[in-house]
Amino acid sequence: MSKISKKATNDFCPQTLFLYGTNNEDGSPDLGLFCWFSYVWDGEMGVMCCIGGEKRTRQNIEREKVFSANLVTEKLLPLADHFGNVKGEDPEKMKFKPEIGKGEVLPVPVLNDSPVVFELEVKEFVKLHDGEVIICRIRNVLQDEELSAPDISTEEKLAKIAPVRTTCTEYFSYSGKSMGKWGEPRKSL
Repeated sequence: MSKISKKATNDFCPQTLFLYGTNNEDGSPDLGLFCWFSYVWDGEMGVMCCIGGEKRTRQNIEREKVFSANLVTEKLLPLADHFGNVKGEDPEKMKFKPEIGKGEVLPVPVLNDSPVVFELEVKEFVKLHDGEVIICRIRNVLQDEELSAPDISTEEKLAKIAPVRTTCTEYFSYSGKSMGKWGEPRKSL
């Protein structure tokens, strides 16, 4: 198959979505939608994520040095899309009140409807020109109990929780079906 050269893009490299849970200065929870998230190894499994530009979520992580990463599912997509398209300073951002709990190990807000939640502690910040790579230790993983059932295959578990991916400014279901362009799913709220 022949190839062509293109401007740098990650268009055909889908990434899983997470809502990062942080605490604002006043202690209220804040959720932001992110997808630049992957895993690292440094004596133990950890997480690396990147946040570009100035965002309240980034400021909160820099101040608190802890946050949660809540897996976004098809069921959660309209809410996640809302949190990803409304700036942290906008009073309308948290107008939808999802059920938010606290981490078991770290003082971080967790989205109770997310089937998998990482409680993360920052190990290192790597400053970039207009962003920051954040390398984290996983201090706890909260997951729905049914995901530990030994009699259900991993494929069945993934199909059941239905994580959402994104690429090309569009959301995709676990099965690969389009779920709308960025900014569209929130309109159903």
